[in-house]
Formats: sequence, structure tokens, C-alpha cells
Amino acid sequence: MDEGYRAAARKFSRRSVLASTGLLGLVAAGAAVSAGVNAAPDADGDQRAMYGGPIERTVLGIEPVVRTDRVYSTARGREVDVVTILPPGVPADGLPMSLLLHGLHGNARNAAVGRLGDVLTAAVSTRLVQPFGFMAIDGGDNYWHQHFSGDDPMTMLLDEAPRWLAARGLAGANGEPFACTGTSMGGFGALLYSRRRAERGRPAKAIATMSPGLITSWNEMSKRNAFANADDWAALDPLQNIAKLGPAPTGVWVGDRDRFIDGCRQFMSRARLEVALVTPGAHTDEYWSTVTPDVVRFLGRHVG
Repeated sequence: MDEGYRAAARKFSRRSVLASTGLLGLVAAGAAVSAGVNAAPDADGDQRAMYGGPIERTVLGIEPVVRTDRVYSTARGREVDVVTILPPGVPADGLPMSLLLHGLHGNARNAAVGRLGDVLTAAVSTRLVQPFGFMAIDGGDNYWHQHFSGDDPMTMLLDEAPRWLAARGLAGANGEPFACTGTSMGGFGALLYSRRRAERGRPAKAIATMSPGLITSWNEMSKRNAFANADDWAALDPLQNIAKLGPAPTGVWVGDRDRFIDGCRQFMSRARLEVALVTPGAHTDEYWSTVTPDVVRFLGRHVG
């Protein structure tokens, strides 16, 4: 079932870098957080705080360094695209990296929603965050877990992605990502990735999710054909396994008209989150463009 995932990344261009002027200071709505950073409750009970100041300028003509490779994933039993998005003008050797997980019916080439590459470029170019990059990989449509035998995208993320990063000189000697970022189904996957990293004794340093696909009923989730049965879903669903997600600082950004708002609000009320942001918007790239600046700032706080 198509979840309305319209995440085609906008062309990384000089024009879009210019358009990102001021993006890192979230406007009017601010940022809703569940802990720290001078938070104060608003009329709806959400807590809001700003994550740093705005970009006062951008550097024209600077674009992210985007590279697409085709590699064979043993875990998935097929070739997949691997897309790296790096800030220009900084050493790539050992650059900290966040995985970037796409949504349902998406792929590695369109995982960078909301001008994410441009926002990262502007933030690093103006020294508002420490340099880091993203790596997106084709993960299929099965909510980033093994639904069919021989196709295991989570094992790909845990075991193969570090090798691919290390082979490119990224993410340090062992190639392990410091963070995982995901949108829609990819947000579900990022939370599951956090759990698996914690189970291995190597928790991530940050998990960022935009409009995570936290569905509240099996009747609705079953339409995705991504789980064998209700028990399979219940065993993996982050909303039903909050205590197992591990210690990684986690942020959730969701629009107040998003189709997953009910599940996200439940998650925000029960999980220990560093950021829990609800601002006006729907499940669209237009909305994600309003929050990627805060996502980049959040991730930048945990680089190291």
C-alpha cells in the first residue's frame, strides 16, 4: 500500500543551497522537545525549544558531494544502490556517517527528503555543525526486517553497511555509523536499528526519525504485507517495544496532520526522547523541508 511517500530528493544545486538560507533556525513553530534545552510546555502540552540559531548566510556554488554505487548485498540476495551524501570542502577520510533509511516504495536515490543534502551542506559550510555525511541504501518495502527468506535489510545495515563505509574511507576504521536517520517506514527502521545496535552492545549515538511509520493497529499494518502475522509485527514494532530500543539519544519530528500522528504521539508520551517535535504539516516533502534543519542540528550535536 502506498503510504503517500513522496520523498524524491530535490536536485542538489546552487539554487537550492541559496534557498536554504535561514533553514537552520526553525521558524514560528520552533522545536518540540521532551527533555532539556530550555523547554517550556505550550498550550497543547508539547514542549518547545530552539536548537541553535539561524544561518545568516550561505556560500553560493557549494553543493553536496553525492556518489551512487551499485554493490551486491549478500544479506538481501541482490544488487543495491548505495548513495553517499557528503559535505564539500572537508576531509572525507574517517568522516562520521549516519545511515539514511527511505520510506515505503522509496529507494536510496530518493531517501534525502526535505533538501537534506542542501541543509547539511549549508550547516557544515557555515560551521553550525561538525562535519558528517549520510549513506542511503536500497532496503525494499518490508519495514527494514527480514520478511522473506534471503532478503534481510537489517542484517545489511548492521553487517554490510560498515564494510561498505570502511571501503570508502568513511566512518572510521571499522566503518560503523554514529547515527541512523529515517523517514516514514525508514523511521520505523531507524528505531529498530537502534534496538539491534543496543542488543549487540554497540548503541548508536543518535537516532533521528521524521514521520516514523508507527501504526497503531494490525488491521492497518497488515495492508503493507510486510509482516507474517500480528505476532511478528508486535515483536518488532518500536511502539510496542519501547523498553528494548536502547539508550541512543532519539528525536521524532512529525506533522500535526500526518497519517501516523496518533502512533507518534503515543510514542512521544511513553519514550524517553531528546527531541519530540510536532509542528503544522502532513506526510509530505513540504513538511519535511521545515524540519530537516533541526534534524541536522540534532545529529550534529552527537557527532564524535
